[in-house]
Amino acid sequence: MTHDLKQAIKDKARQLGFVLTGVTTPEPPPHYKTFEHWLAQGRHGAMDYLASERSRLRRADPRHILPECKSILVLATPYFPPSPFRKGDGGKVGVRVAAYAQGADYHDILPARMQELVQFIEAQVGGPIKNRWYTDSGPILERDLAQRAGLGWIGKNTCLIHPKRGSYFLLSEILLDLPLEPDPPFTTDHCGTCTRCIQACPTGCILPDRTLDARRCISYLTIELKDDIPLELREKIGNWAFGCDICQMVCPWNRFASEGDPAFEPNAPHPSPTEELALTPQAFNQRFKRSPVKRAKRRGYLRNIAVVLGNIGDTRHLPALQQALLDEEPLVREHAKWAIEQISKRQMSK
Repeated sequence: MTHDLKQAIKDKARQLGFVLTGVTTPEPPPHYKTFEHWLAQGRHGAMDYLASERSRLRRADPRHILPECKSILVLATPYFPPSPFRKGDGGKVGVRVAAYAQGADYHDILPARMQELVQFIEAQVGGPIKNRWYTDSGPILERDLAQRAGLGWIGKNTCLIHPKRGSYFLLSEILLDLPLEPDPPFTTDHCGTCTRCIQACPTGCILPDRTLDARRCISYLTIELKDDIPLELREKIGNWAFGCDICQMVCPWNRFASEGDPAFEPNAPHPSPTEELALTPQAFNQRFKRSPVKRAKRRGYLRNIAVVLGNIGDTRHLPALQQALLDEEPLVREHAKWAIEQISKRQMSK
């Protein structure tokens, strides 16, 4: 009966769009000590919420989230792979946004699916079940649990990689007061001697112990960091205005990546970067109302756009940057000034 229930849950999960489903126990994650060491080294940067006592306690043992937890469902939803860089441009032409952020915000889509899955489970067992669910929104070590649930291995780029589907996934978890037989963990490491992700990272943020120095990661710099982007890293950001896909784009296993979930179909191409730089607070809120980009907030996103324009180095962007010098946000003004200086230096060196 337990086996039949587990299979029924997996079948329903797939119907809802979770193409991978695994079950694991609520035992402490195997790499929690690695996480603690990462925090101790300060590699979380300004993400202080990761280091709070409450957060660490919950990440150390999921039963601090749901004491009645007897099993954890780990779910994976695919998003559309990024388009490749154009040949010869070195990733320096145009503006790029991480692939997962080019469509609807998964925080607006996946919770309803998880809620429906819980309702299905409760209907199968004939009563309510205590539960908690997250999708990159709670204090748990998602990739650790996913590996233990058999969904893949944690690659050198720190992404969870499935041998037949690559790494373009959004992870979700449902903690259940329901005993389900755990799936065998994924124990094989298929990265081998490959170091393409490490070599391709512009900022050198990928560390030997399969962690990142977030303080140098382009995704952190363009999303999580709320202050000035360090001067020495601005040129290395290239044309990434929100997030980064480079370490996944060069991963050989992503040749198996399939189409994403239709709910995350990429939107129409973004307007020109100069139009982006002119977004008012109201226009920004309207444009990114249902997009992950709103996480950077207007000041962070326009800061990033200014840096990208400085890296592109096109004099045609100078009027928009000069207008940005009058922006109400000091953060935007400072980075627009830097961009103007970068373009001027390039012109003088020609």
